[in-house]
Amino acid sequence: MTESVDVLTTAAEPPRYAHHDDAGADLCSRDAITLAPGERATVGTGVAIALPEGYAAFVVPRSGLAARHGITIVNAPGTVDAGYRGEIRVTLLNTDAAEPYTIAAGDRIAQLVVMPVTRAAFVPVATLPESVRGEGGFGSTGYTALQSGDNP
Repeated sequence: MTESVDVLTTAAEPPRYAHHDDAGADLCSRDAITLAPGERATVGTGVAIALPEGYAAFVVPRSGLAARHGITIVNAPGTVDAGYRGEIRVTLLNTDAAEPYTIAAGDRIAQLVVMPVTRAAFVPVATLPESVRGEGGFGSTGYTALQSGDNP
């Protein structure tokens, strides 16, 4: 059985998990809105929560909206800190170049993943220890197509 944590909410319709083993609970739109091609808008969910200390919630896109309609979240994942008590709002972006997308009030627009978080103690040093990767950043590991039988 998965460990659960109590998250207080004042929402009339709290986030819900579609399946018992889902990581993300659905966030629904409070308002109706149409996103033109390339347009973004911040959409209310009507959900405010109180997370316990040591937890954060992350607002992530819905894969079906992204795959079928090009709807994503601009700042994904959006971070909800334990001390925040305001409404969770989602900045959606229509990446489709030609088709507008209409969201009705009550439509599922994002998912909320609640996770324990660790605070880091940042320790200033003169140099960092060596690693195999070193300073290699974006694209530094290259790209090769997987061959049949290769593990990703």
